[in-house]
Amino acid sequence: QVQLVESGGGLVQAGGSLRLSCAASGRTVSITTMGWFRQAPGKEREFVARISGSRRTIDYTESVRGRFTISRDNAKNTVYLEMNSLKPEDTAVYHCAAREPRRGPTNDYTKEGQYDDWGQGTQVTVSS
Repeated sequence: QVQLVESGGGLVQAGGSLRLSCAASGRTVSITTMGWFRQAPGKEREFVARISGSRRTIDYTESVRGRFTISRDNAKNTVYLEMNSLKPEDTAVYHCAAREPRRGPTNDYTKEGQYDDWGQGTQVTVSS
């Protein structure tokens, strides 16, 4: 099992930027697919982005493509989410998640059930 701790959230005006970090401990996550999800008030948790352990495969949900960038530093066991041109609809609690390497690949990394370890989340609020 791995422990995940998110940071970097906050209050920002529309059009602004934030950089979220997700620090992992307990075991190395360098070979693990990592994802970012978000949950807005009254809504289901939704997929935002994911990155493979090798960094060769990256996916984004359509609503953030071109504005958000996921990256990772395996030496630091940390995953990042750079968020630019933020909109009020980006307001949510952002969670990072890790998929256990023993599970192997899947065809759909956008589902919560494909991830095994979760952080507590960091609040992002975008004012209009």
